[in-house]
Amino acid sequence: MSRKRKRRIVEAEQKPFLIVLGIAQDGGVPHIGTRSSAWNNRPERRYAASLGIVDPRSNQRWIIEATPDVKEQLHRLDEAAPFHSVPAGFLSGIAITHAHVGHYLGLAFFGKEMMNGKNIPLYTMPKMGQFLSENLPWSDLIANGNVLPHELQPDIPFQLNERITLTPLLVPHRDEQSETVGFRVQGSERSILFIPDIDRWDDWDAWGRRVEEEIEQVDVAYLDGTFFDERELPGRDMAKIPHPTIRSSIERFAPLPESERKKIRFIHLNHSNPALRHGSPERNLVESTMAAIAEEGEEITL
Repeated sequence: MSRKRKRRIVEAEQKPFLIVLGIAQDGGVPHIGTRSSAWNNRPERRYAASLGIVDPRSNQRWIIEATPDVKEQLHRLDEAAPFHSVPAGFLSGIAITHAHVGHYLGLAFFGKEMMNGKNIPLYTMPKMGQFLSENLPWSDLIANGNVLPHELQPDIPFQLNERITLTPLLVPHRDEQSETVGFRVQGSERSILFIPDIDRWDDWDAWGRRVEEEIEQVDVAYLDGTFFDERELPGRDMAKIPHPTIRSSIERFAPLPESERKKIRFIHLNHSNPALRHGSPERNLVESTMAAIAEEGEEITL
């Protein structure tokens, strides 16, 4: 192999990248209290929605969301980025979108009873940070020095390192305990959008922000795909758990050019969502539009 080719391979291996660590709604698959075939079929299992960010050149790793599945997700991150110069499970930081349990419950694993983290940077919006600092057991993580809070501000890029920035975008959601954000992750070459939870795209329109414009600015967009349609949870008032259904999103994005629709990957799928199943009519419909369902383990070079 020529020196020039070796150099190109090394340079490619040194680029920052993003890895999908989970695609399911907060409770994962199988979901508690269900008779799911996934209990006895590991390939059917899905972790709660989370992303990992890796910079191989600096041996740094971050996660977006600390889910109830964080133990398995950190192991997956170790496999994807086995930096032998740092301990297993090492993180350069954790970013949280909002105060619904599937997005922050995993912080408990970094406490003194388990990992006993040492000043792991914790990136949150102001109300999210206040919620954690004022409520046990989360306040103990801060008092014990397991995590070190850093406050983010909407639309202001935060420099994770010299090659990667994280920008929080406020979105309308059920903000019982904190505000809710999505994130734009910008690398040296590519960027991604991550919006796992939002009430309705129309509500964001009313805030003066259109999701189509956000998709246009990035290379890949991971968007809320919690439910496929309004018939998914019989007996539940879907108005009390609003999310843009995949069907309604498909209809909204239909006028977009194919190049834009190809950027879309639905994430945060509820255990009831039939689009989780490969080959289902619902998944086939998604794929016929040139969009996709996010896959655990997929990597995007940044």
